[in-house]
Amino acid sequence: MLLLPATMFHLLLVARSGPARLLGPPPYLPEPKALWSPRALLLWLTWLGLQVALYLLPARKVAEGQELKDKSRLCYPINGFQALVLTALLVGLGVSAGLPLGALPEMLLPLAFMATLTAFIFSLLLYLKALIAPASALAPGGNSGNPIYDFFLGRELNPRICSFDFKYFCELRPGLIGWVLINLALLLQEAELRGSPSLAMCLVNGFQLLYVGDALWHEEAVLTTMDITHDGFGFMLAFGDLAWVPFTYSLQAQFLLYHPQPLELPMASVICLINAVGYYIFRGANSQKNSFRKNPSDPKVAGLETISTATGRQLLVSGWWGMVRHPNYLGDLIMALAWSLPCGMSHLLPYFYLIYFTALLVHREARDEQQCLQKYGLAWQEYCRRVPYRIMPYIY
Repeated sequence: MLLLPATMFHLLLVARSGPARLLGPPPYLPEPKALWSPRALLLWLTWLGLQVALYLLPARKVAEGQELKDKSRLCYPINGFQALVLTALLVGLGVSAGLPLGALPEMLLPLAFMATLTAFIFSLLLYLKALIAPASALAPGGNSGNPIYDFFLGRELNPRICSFDFKYFCELRPGLIGWVLINLALLLQEAELRGSPSLAMCLVNGFQLLYVGDALWHEEAVLTTMDITHDGFGFMLAFGDLAWVPFTYSLQAQFLLYHPQPLELPMASVICLINAVGYYIFRGANSQKNSFRKNPSDPKVAGLETISTATGRQLLVSGWWGMVRHPNYLGDLIMALAWSLPCGMSHLLPYFYLIYFTALLVHREARDEQQCLQKYGLAWQEYCRRVPYRIMPYIY
């Protein structure tokens, strides 16, 4: 709870410094007045309010989540991509009317502070709300009896007020859309400073917009992820969704604004190919998994080999999921490399995302393995025997 915010602010400070050393001390420690800004607070609350309003708009589809302990299923609006498009239209209208979006990069420090403060206050309210929640509404892992641990992991699985689901809202809306908005603001400021955005900045913006757009287009798939089905909603997810994602994942664009890098067209083409390969694996694996979960008789997946489990479900053991046990993570990591390569090889800082994301996915993969072993038992052991590599073929 202390190290993650400190790391985020360290990255924000060193990205704009001359040396831009990932492992060195920050160039300075900001004064309190550099963090607290009524203007930033108003902007942050307006952003959250806008995303809440877009969440509440009529959805193109309402999907049911996984079955809960009490055998019920919650309903979720599938309108994340609609929120992205409407946000883009509103921002476009604002910029055409004179909105100084290029000034946003100068407010990243106070905005990150507001997001962090929001995460702490929000997590406290969620913890207090969970104290009166029924036992069936609590998450498996966030009820250890240690208040600090439970505050961090989150006690309640699906905290709601009426039909508004706080965890589902935060998972893909304010942070992910905020990430690409910050990227756009950095691109516009670079264009103001240098006459036009660099090829490297355009690639980073394009790659990450594709990733966010894909996540929101396939929003329904998040309903089967560990974040939604297993983890409680506490500080870990609240800070990650609201602060860590927009202000840390935009690190490559931040770096390029203050440290422009030359990028020739041949190298740019190679980087585009790497990103395309990563996206092809990522989307192919996720689409195959989602199609199989929805309808195992779907012609796209009906011919794939499976292993039967004691739960009645089937485990895919061919296709993407016969190559490695987590092919979607492999695609994710290849894309992460492509996002960092436009920043050149002279600094380690823009590769922080790749390093961090590798550690995150290896840890998440270990949690996945443990849960699947408990759930599927001998069938999972057979799957691991048939598919020995976890993420990277012949390596890990």
